[in-house]
Amino acid sequence: MGPCPQTQVLVPGSGNQSNRMGLSLAPIVGPQTTPEEARKQFAKGAHKGYAPAQVNLGVLYAYGWGVPQDLGTAFYWIGLAADQGNVQALANMGIFYRNGWGVRQDPAKAFRLFQTAAQAGDVGAMTNLGYAYDQGLGVTKSPLLAVDWYRRAADRGDATGQNDLGDMYLRGEGVPQDDKTAFDLFSKAANQGNTAACVKLGYMYMTGRATAKDPETAYMWIKFATLAGDSRGAEYLHPLSGKLTNAQLKQANERAQSLYVAHPASGVQQVYVRP
Repeated sequence: MGPCPQTQVLVPGSGNQSNRMGLSLAPIVGPQTTPEEARKQFAKGAHKGYAPAQVNLGVLYAYGWGVPQDLGTAFYWIGLAADQGNVQALANMGIFYRNGWGVRQDPAKAFRLFQTAAQAGDVGAMTNLGYAYDQGLGVTKSPLLAVDWYRRAADRGDATGQNDLGDMYLRGEGVPQDDKTAFDLFSKAANQGNTAACVKLGYMYMTGRATAKDPETAYMWIKFATLAGDSRGAEYLHPLSGKLTNAQLKQANERAQSLYVAHPASGVQQVYVRP
């Protein structure tokens, strides 16, 4: 299972794009702020030319939080912040150009934006730059450079960087194939709520790859991912449940639910996981 488009915020219903680093918000309101309250605060600052507020307002429009979804308006506000040199805005503009959100798709321009933001220290841009090298999006494919940028993000404790670097070790691309290192990286990312890593970690527990077979733990990690809206491992749940006693299944479901409570899949507060 290779890397897939992911976002810095956990977006309900985002499917296979639930973990690719993407739009990020500056933490200028409290973590329990509602979308409507956030919109009012962001709009006030954005109209005064405050770049972080412009970024935040754009992200709300991009995802339809507290406002009707409008990618054109999102692109406008984030573009104003990018014109001021705001690093988060530059990283987010890369997402717009890569995905063709409110603008003509341009992978080469997206790459340049990710490169600028990554070199300025934006961790989300680092993973997206790695992904560009990994997939050959707007640049010549280079597993070695993909690993380099994934590792820079992973070394900063970033869950997506850890997951993506784990993929490279699992596939043996840009690094020697190493199941144990992949398992360790997926474990770190999964414990931060990265659902792609949860599915892969669950699969490794299910198959005994780099670890002893443990169907209860495998079920728990994959069940958490499905609760969080990532259904990529859902087909494994039924056969895994058949290997568990009623008590084990109950415990696995309770553990998955506890993880879900710790890493909810919706709400404006999710954008503050990493400023």
